Amino acid sequence: MEISERAASVLERIRSAALAAGRDPQEIILVAASKMNDASRVREAFEAGVTVFGENRVQEMLEKNAQNAYAGAQLHFIGHLQRNKVRQVVGLAGLIHSADSLELIREIDRCAEKRGLCQDLLLEINIGGEASKSGFSPDQLPSVLEAAAAFSHVSVRGLMAIPPACEKPSENIPFFEAMRQLFVDNRGKKYDNVSMDLLSMGMSGDFEAAIACGSNMVRIGSALFGPRNYNT
Repeated sequence: MEISERAASVLERIRSAALAAGRDPQEIILVAASKMNDASRVREAFEAGVTVFGENRVQEMLEKNAQNAYAGAQLHFIGHLQRNKVRQVVGLAGLIHSADSLELIREIDRCAEKRGLCQDLLLEINIGGEASKSGFSPDQLPSVLEAAAAFSHVSVRGLMAIPPACEKPSENIPFFEAMRQLFVDNRGKKYDNVSMDLLSMGMSGDFEAAIACGSNMVRIGSALFGPRNYNT
């Protein structure tokens, strides 16, 4: 299947999932997870109507950016971000999805100040409490938001989560519902530099369930680009 066909299918599935949940499909932002897809394939997806791309690896993002892969599109960073690579991401990615520690947020703020800008980010929540994953625990969120308010060159736009791996999309619904409740409980609190308008959850195997539970940003890779070949 061509990328254009896959993109049309994904966009229709997003629309149908939103309508089934009584939501406006325009509320849902599709982030194309373009890891291991070269600049030409990113451009194919853009020409098919995809306007936001998310990269997991800093070096790959830099290489494709140099090839004008994202011209006319928005670029997000959605992978684990090491502090020593923050300076390469700040200002290039419009949104960083994976702020998983106060030390990382402090470094993002420092680099953003040097560049004279304010960097948008999402707080990564380890909603499944998995030792193998990074992110804040749900009960840490209020104190993290309070601490983040002190950084004048970052803007916390919301939350991101990757639930535990499962065999059926329905198995992740409790985690998605917990994230939605966490989002709702904290979005009304007034902090400087915090707007809490984005809830990033749902990937190729479960994005429809995530939309049903309140996600307004889904990160989709294989359903859009086809299966990745990790042997190359």
